[in-house]
Amino acid sequence: MGKSLVIVESPAKAKTINKFLGKGFEVLASIGHVKDLPKSKLGIDIDNGFEPRYELIKGKAAVVKELKKAGKAADRIFLAPDPDREGEAIAWHIADEIDAKREKCSRVLFNEITEKAVKEAIAHPLDLDRGKFEAQQARRVLDRLVGYQVSPILWEKVKYGLSAGRVQSVAVRLICDREREITAFVPKEYWSIVGEFNGGSPAADFIAKLAKKGGAKAELNNEGDAQAALKALEGADYIVSSVETKAINRRPAAPFTTSKLQQEAARKLGFTAKKTMMVAQQLYEGVELGKEGPVGLISYMRTDSTRISAEAVAQARSFIEGKYGKDYLPASPNVYKSKKAAQDAHEAIRPTYLHHPPDDVKAHLTKDQFKLYQLIWNRFIACQMSPAIIDQTRAEISAREYLFAATGSTVRFPGFMAVYVEGTDVIEAEEDGKLPVLKKNEAVSLKALNPNQHFTQPPPRFTEASLVKELEENGIGRPSTYAAIITTIQDREYVIKDKTQLKPTELGFLVIDLLVESFPEILNVEFTAQMEERLDGIEEGKAKWQSVMGEFYEPFKVSLDKAKVGMKNVKTEEVKTDLVCEKCGKGMVIKWGRKGKFLACTGYPECKNTKDFTTTEDGKVAVVERVAETVDTPCPKCGAPMLVKSGRFGKFIACSKYPDCKTTQPYSTGIPCPNNDGGTLVERRTKKGGRVFFSCSLYPKCEYAAWQLPIKP
Repeated sequence: MGKSLVIVESPAKAKTINKFLGKGFEVLASIGHVKDLPKSKLGIDIDNGFEPRYELIKGKAAVVKELKKAGKAADRIFLAPDPDREGEAIAWHIADEIDAKREKCSRVLFNEITEKAVKEAIAHPLDLDRGKFEAQQARRVLDRLVGYQVSPILWEKVKYGLSAGRVQSVAVRLICDREREITAFVPKEYWSIVGEFNGGSPAADFIAKLAKKGGAKAELNNEGDAQAALKALEGADYIVSSVETKAINRRPAAPFTTSKLQQEAARKLGFTAKKTMMVAQQLYEGVELGKEGPVGLISYMRTDSTRISAEAVAQARSFIEGKYGKDYLPASPNVYKSKKAAQDAHEAIRPTYLHHPPDDVKAHLTKDQFKLYQLIWNRFIACQMSPAIIDQTRAEISAREYLFAATGSTVRFPGFMAVYVEGTDVIEAEEDGKLPVLKKNEAVSLKALNPNQHFTQPPPRFTEASLVKELEENGIGRPSTYAAIITTIQDREYVIKDKTQLKPTELGFLVIDLLVESFPEILNVEFTAQMEERLDGIEEGKAKWQSVMGEFYEPFKVSLDKAKVGMKNVKTEEVKTDLVCEKCGKGMVIKWGRKGKFLACTGYPECKNTKDFTTTEDGKVAVVERVAETVDTPCPKCGAPMLVKSGRFGKFIACSKYPDCKTTQPYSTGIPCPNNDGGTLVERRTKKGGRVFFSCSLYPKCEYAAWQLPIKP
């Protein structure tokens, strides 16, 4: 038997798979995509069926040469990129390069990198999936048509370097719309009355809230209403009018899908969506476990299915019974329904080996790998455990025409809660405590009545977790795209993260308003969701991809041509103010620049005076004086003070005698480089997108770099 070649995307995955296959196999990595649309031009023949013009990715020639050589020497070629549309595209392009006739090539799919899954896939190879490839190609072409034709309009009308995206722009719109809701929100006053009581057997203190008046909901709209209720309750007797206790069965949450993993990792671990996917990829492809070598610890991490294989369920049930006992094992396995549009070919995200509990492999994992693996492990084990049984008690206390309600709960049986409790984005009220044993018609004593003023709250800003949830619920994007969407909108500075909240910038508002006006359909949430369904239809063979592109492009081209002429040109737009330039006496106007709005003299270019400004509550424009920030160290060349300035790539230190002295230095944060090489961390910006990052002042000698600034020791 001749040699077989197995091609995967990453070296880590290749290494893990290689140990399962014998000497008759060679496993090589393509290191991701080998072909793509060109970066410098549209790369789509619109007049010829939207035919994409792929080319080798820069730097991949050597990789493709190696794959061709190995493919020529092999009798069989197994294409084993990830089991999704993106992986199918990689497989298709590799086949084009090394075996265009597909005579040797077969597609192999596995949901986990285990010996059994890999060998079974090799034993049952498939043909390349044209539907899945064309669905990916359609998405790529669609996104290119929008991005490469709308973005240049923004460069011309707003500023160079901006981007528009079919899905990313809708995500920014959601964030902008939410911010406008918050701004427009008018809080309403309301009051509550909380009573402190003592009673029961044995007697104990407890609290109850005013719930009803005259059989209807008690509405206290202002302090006067609250005081009237307090006056009416003076000297009243408080009698327990009803007590009801019932057992509530709380079922465990389903095993992780991609979006749920991103949401939960954000809530519980503080991970960004991008970080979650990066760490999950490492766990999936294989982590070195000492003498055992590389081991894939979790199943494929891009999935919207909650399905679990019968074998995995059986292993989980055996583990639960052995560790927690029969009481924690339901009579039959828990089954979870996937959403209607789920691609059920994959399983949910789960551990691949139950003989590798998190604590047993902790020594071999990074801190982040352990945290995420433990989260996945606990969620999976919990999903096959018995429900928790919670006793909930509600007691009602009557006083004249008023009714107070007290609630309490106790966990009778923890069930799955012994392992895992799902997190939440919403800050909820403190959990109900225990109530004393109360009996109907029993009198309880009042200790105090406390009136409290409240105001209704606006909807919360999106976090990464709640934005992923919103995108998923609205059918926008797919599991594999959420992390990239959230990263891109921050890189473009349309959105900033304030602690955990996503806030639109002035630039974000401006761009979205321009796009909504010129391309209302593309920025429509429902339209974007329908397009995702059309892409699914291509994969399922229900639609031809060129037809879908044609139906989209015809109206889009009309909007595109109109936008080129009619979109407002912010670069040339000037708003007059009452302010006068102190240097030349001419009027000052508001203009839009690379960093947002600013005041500029109308005498430009003769007078280049500019100012920062703010708008007061009454709508007037007020100058904000720029205060020069100095540093302690004088200029090493002329001895003049050094100033902190901002440039294209972030903050830097410059001599105050500029232009006579042009000495500059990197802006240091004062925090030592974690590599302990004597350097300090300096602030820089990426050339693409201008995103702030921190690197060692001794670069390139030290290549340390990080997005987040470490805590100063």
